[in-house]
Amino acid sequence: MYTLTNGKGMTVKITNYGGIVTSIVVPDSAGNPGDVVLGFDSLSGYLQQGVPYFGALVGRYGNRIAKGSFKLDGKEYKLATNNGPNHLHGGIKGFDKVVWQAEEVNNGQEPGLKLTYQSKDGEEGYPGNLSVTVVYTLTQNSELKIDYTATTDKATPVNLTNHSYFNLAAGKAENALQHQITINADRYTVVDASLIPTGELRPVKGTPFDFTSTHSIGERIGQVEGGYDHNFVLSAAQGSSAPVVRVSEPTSGRVMEVYTDQPGVQFYSGNFLDGSLTGKGGKKYVKHYGFCLETQHFPDSPNQPKFPSTILKPGETYHTVTTYKFSVNGGSQQ
Repeated sequence: MYTLTNGKGMTVKITNYGGIVTSIVVPDSAGNPGDVVLGFDSLSGYLQQGVPYFGALVGRYGNRIAKGSFKLDGKEYKLATNNGPNHLHGGIKGFDKVVWQAEEVNNGQEPGLKLTYQSKDGEEGYPGNLSVTVVYTLTQNSELKIDYTATTDKATPVNLTNHSYFNLAAGKAENALQHQITINADRYTVVDASLIPTGELRPVKGTPFDFTSTHSIGERIGQVEGGYDHNFVLSAAQGSSAPVVRVSEPTSGRVMEVYTDQPGVQFYSGNFLDGSLTGKGGKKYVKHYGFCLETQHFPDSPNQPKFPSTILKPGETYHTVTTYKFSVNGGSQQ
């Protein structure tokens, strides 16, 4: 376990098992600290069967690949079907279940943790030896910055993300449905019954997927079969300095903004949480108790030629940065 602190009341804990962010403690508007991510008090919790990727680094391919197969350079590759008929989050033993090499990074006032992993050719069915580096940095502006880099010796799909479940009430609310959320996306990827994109990028206007103005998570969730578990097509220019998502929690006053250079974000409203998992401090994680904002390329991109490509080739470098910035309403947004 590695602990990053910034002297501004923010503390982040990360383990090299799965690169899991186990804790993010940030103050509320009254200055009281609270842990805003779901997880467990000990490693054994994360080793249970069926734990839904709390806080983990996800790869080699975050999200779903239809029927666990794709074609690349004329060859068909078969992957595990570990989510109904589909492949999810890298397979049976994805990056969330491996031990990463860890090295402390000292950027002066901004502590960091560098994690590296070598994914062998054929691991979980994917081609190529993939070298992955992820650097977590805690800034003086109370940002958790996640910097991903990867190279390969054979063409392979790559789509890395972090799967933290957030609840900015920090244990003081029954669920996350009261959180107010804005998503800078004017389209979303329509999915079939098994949550695979149909290929259609549908305008959000006039639908319960329109978060271009602020709504609570729960306000229209009843109109979305199963709840939110969709990829939003981000409108912001690549590398834009504006947040792509802003979330605030009314009672605590906590605010989280998400910045990314990725083309999409998966907004997931914790639909499959069912109270069977007991998390930190004996808390039962019931339906909609937490939500995820997984920055990403679109699901099933290897099988969807019209989507932005996720194929990394030898000689190229995969590089992306996502930042989660914390503040309070009325506080500094600098």
